[in-house]
Amino acid sequence: QVQLVESGGGLVQAGGSLRLSCAASGRTFSRYDMGWFRQAPGKEREFVTINTWKGTLYYTDSVKGRFTISRDNAKSTLYLQMNSLKPEDTAVYYCAARAGSLSSTIHPHEYNYWGQGTQVTVSS
Repeated sequence: QVQLVESGGGLVQAGGSLRLSCAASGRTFSRYDMGWFRQAPGKEREFVTINTWKGTLYYTDSVKGRFTISRDNAKSTLYLQMNSLKPEDTAVYYCAARAGSLSSTIHPHEYNYWGQGTQVTVSS
């Protein structure tokens, strides 16, 4: 079992920055694919970025060059640095985990463990 707790959300003006953190329980954090997903009101949960257990990074096109995912395996913590935020980035951001495997996936339904979510609101 893995428990995930996000923090760092809030209200920011367009062009501003936020850093999200996701603290994970358990001693096998390094063996998990970790990701950030988001869900805006009235929309489906969508992929934002993942950091696989092998260290491979994937980003959705709309955040490339603005968001950076990183992980500290010694602290069992995942991060998301968000710069140049836009109003369309407004959503609840979720941290997610799945056991690492030979293949990676960006599909939310293939992630087994989820945090409670943290609200990010970007004002124009």
